[in-house]
Amino acid sequence: MSVHAVKTKGRRAGRSEEVEWLGRTGLVAQGAIYGLLAVLALQVALDGRDSSAKPDKEGALQLVVEQPFGKVLLGLLAAGFAAYALWRLAQAVVDREGAGSDTKGMGKRFGYFCLGAWYGVLTVLAVERLFGREGSTGNEQEKTAGVFGLPLGRELVLAAGAGFLVAAGWNVYRGLSGDLDEHLRTYEMGDAERKGALAVGGAGYIARGVVFGTIGLFLAKAAVEYDPQEARGLDGALLELTQQPYGSALLAAVAVGLFAYALWSLVQARYRDV
Repeated sequence: MSVHAVKTKGRRAGRSEEVEWLGRTGLVAQGAIYGLLAVLALQVALDGRDSSAKPDKEGALQLVVEQPFGKVLLGLLAAGFAAYALWRLAQAVVDREGAGSDTKGMGKRFGYFCLGAWYGVLTVLAVERLFGREGSTGNEQEKTAGVFGLPLGRELVLAAGAGFLVAAGWNVYRGLSGDLDEHLRTYEMGDAERKGALAVGGAGYIARGVVFGTIGLFLAKAAVEYDPQEARGLDGALLELTQQPYGSALLAAVAVGLFAYALWSLVQARYRDV
């Protein structure tokens, strides 16, 4: 079989109806994990630093395991993460969404690739938790200290912080843009339904921007001061918010925003062109 024929079959498979259902399944899984993060963030807002449930993604996975039929639910969630990863990789590799091959299009496709890779990592974490293994070892400070020991380690930490800050800015811009319905089949929605969907989507993106921005600032500070103790993961970022003026109220608002993003994921699962 020629290389051209292989590429043609790959593009056809990547744009198939089966990949569409992978995307919809993955969006449901995304909604589930953000809903769990919202619950855990709200617990931190109410309990402060004494909360025993850390609101990171692994904490959310552990919450799933602790429920009745938790192993079954976690297996379904892992399958959903894998489906989401494959859908995003199809967008990146075979340009399922028609982004194009110019600079802007390749930038979007690279973003899809990063999302696919990240949800692949979440799949691995969920599977490891399913079989009773910790998904990662060490806290954020230990991991950051390890990176500092690498060649250009300080620059890598700074780049990671910059990446989170860019993601934060993009999420806030996206939330405020009012242009969230470009991929939605709005003709299937009523006017009130459309306005409600865009409202929860906007709130969800802004909440993600706040969390990503907090993580990015601490990583950048760690790189500038060459101090891994300044690094924060998602759990640390949310806990830090409680230490600010009106911090518990702010974190409660972020929790509501994360729940809004969970609802937005479900809206996309139903109405998005995938």
